Amino acid sequence: MQTSDQPGQPSGLYAALGAYVIWGFLPLYLLLVKSVPPFEFVGWRIIWTLPICIVIVLFRVQIPDVKAALANRRAMLVLAASAMLIAVNWFVYVWAIQSGEVYAASLGYYINPLVNVLLGTLLLKERLSRLQWAAVALAGAGVAVLLAGALTTLWISVTLALSFGTYGLLRKQVPVGSLPGLTIESAILLPLAGGIAWWYAASPAGSSFGHDLGLSLAIVLGGVVTAVPLLLFALAARRMDYSTIGFFQYIAPSIVFILGLTVFERPLLPAQIASFALIWAAIGLFVWDLVRRRRGKPAAA
Repeated sequence: MQTSDQPGQPSGLYAALGAYVIWGFLPLYLLLVKSVPPFEFVGWRIIWTLPICIVIVLFRVQIPDVKAALANRRAMLVLAASAMLIAVNWFVYVWAIQSGEVYAASLGYYINPLVNVLLGTLLLKERLSRLQWAAVALAGAGVAVLLAGALTTLWISVTLALSFGTYGLLRKQVPVGSLPGLTIESAILLPLAGGIAWWYAASPAGSSFGHDLGLSLAIVLGGVVTAVPLLLFALAARRMDYSTIGFFQYIAPSIVFILGLTVFERPLLPAQIASFALIWAAIGLFVWDLVRRRRGKPAAA
């Protein structure tokens, strides 16, 4: 399997690595806003992502691209769907981390590449080798183990995997650049986010924003840690095979897993240990096959 970069076009490799490393360390940022209710935080996250995107759009002179996308009815429908998917993904992830379900969140993004592979082969007609199919089977076995021993948190992992896997597929198909697309997605979600912020401001507890300078700045930072990795991911998704980029995502949950053991000090269930072991074996098999095939191509040529 090869990346789908066009001749003369920069590779999506570094964009993918950058996105997944940032996402891997995201739980550390969420510790700064732990006092903010997850639903409210997602609202503020959307609100502060939009102005950051607009500033970058102006800097890169991409207003014509945004206008072109707004005039494309099919593109707008796809972006509306992808916006809803990423909002669901954000809420479930923030809730899981703040509730201490760090391993469930990590497993969700371990499962995500399996979803990407299946979507890539079934819908995009991408092809896998026999060893890569064996890796998919191992990852599937890892998910099956959770059905027996960690059923109560399985919904978190499955929701994260399906929502982000489908989001990436939609973004790969829509003829809109990464930055204009994220800008439009944020604008689509803005009324909903504004309503959430207003509802919390009107509640007896009041808004989490505007009372404490440190917390307010941490909430604003949410726009940066949201926009930057999503832009990098959307860029990589348009330049690489979807099946290949899916397995790069193991970087993020591996970092989250380590944080769960060290910073969050969460105990591992036996079913989670078995699931991690099977999925790590799948990673090793898949990556080894990719390296083997690429090393063999110059000799074959």
